[in-house]
Amino acid sequence: MTAYPWLWAVFTVIAAAAQTVRNAMQRELTGGLGTVGATHVRFLFGFPFSLVFLSVLLATTDAPLPRPALSFWPWVFAGAFIQMVATALMLAAMGGRSFVVTIAYTKTEPIQVAIFGLIFLGDAVTAPMMTAICVATVGVVVMSTKPGGMAGGMKPTLLGLASGGTLALAVIGFRGAILDLHLSNYPMAATYTLVIGLAIQAITLSAYLWLRRPSVMFALLRAWKPSMFAGFMGAVASQFWFLAFALATAASVRTLALVEVLFAQLVARIAFGQRTTVREAIGMVLVVAGVVLLILAY
Repeated sequence: MTAYPWLWAVFTVIAAAAQTVRNAMQRELTGGLGTVGATHVRFLFGFPFSLVFLSVLLATTDAPLPRPALSFWPWVFAGAFIQMVATALMLAAMGGRSFVVTIAYTKTEPIQVAIFGLIFLGDAVTAPMMTAICVATVGVVVMSTKPGGMAGGMKPTLLGLASGGTLALAVIGFRGAILDLHLSNYPMAATYTLVIGLAIQAITLSAYLWLRRPSVMFALLRAWKPSMFAGFMGAVASQFWFLAFALATAASVRTLALVEVLFAQLVARIAFGQRTTVREAIGMVLVVAGVVLLILAY
């Protein structure tokens, strides 16, 4: 699909960096907008930028707009709706734990992809894969527990793990939609899928907020300046995620995405003044080691 087989890795690192910035912005907006309002920022304010990306692609290439088959729609709708749930779970978890540890919880996603593959697709789990799963699970337990009790309680831990699981399912949906277009022009397949996915998410959450929580919608519109930047970074992150998904397997992309843990560490120190304890650092190392072992097992 491309003359540069390593290009998916470049896309993934760029996406992880942009997503870290977006997550930090959304975390800051949660206090004023609530979890649902901050979740909607990435969709409502990201959608216009995805249209810009698509317009630039149409203007600079000869690629026509895709004509998706009916099979495209279940994939993209599943990815869009599950991702909304995943984002809300992640932001809710951030309210109970440090920014960097919450990101580490969501990075158990590659492990959960392997589990979902076994359950739903019948993919075999080899001994090296099981070892990787156990190492990463131990890492999560180490981060979650501390002498004298669990900081923040069990709830943020479960929310973070659930966010990782739903993110894994959303990735499967979006990659399935991209591949279902059967386009040799992978930037068009990725960008078109992104536009459709964000349109579904922006319309759905806007309708919900107008009908059930109009005050949140008004507050979101009043906070348009920081929301615009968060939306832009979210759109950039999603654009590069989708480009990577068009070129490589979801497991490969989301495993390399663990570099986000390192980016999150920098953001936590610089923006939030949070310090990672020795126990949390050991836990994150184990999670990263588990995912590295998973890569080697494929």
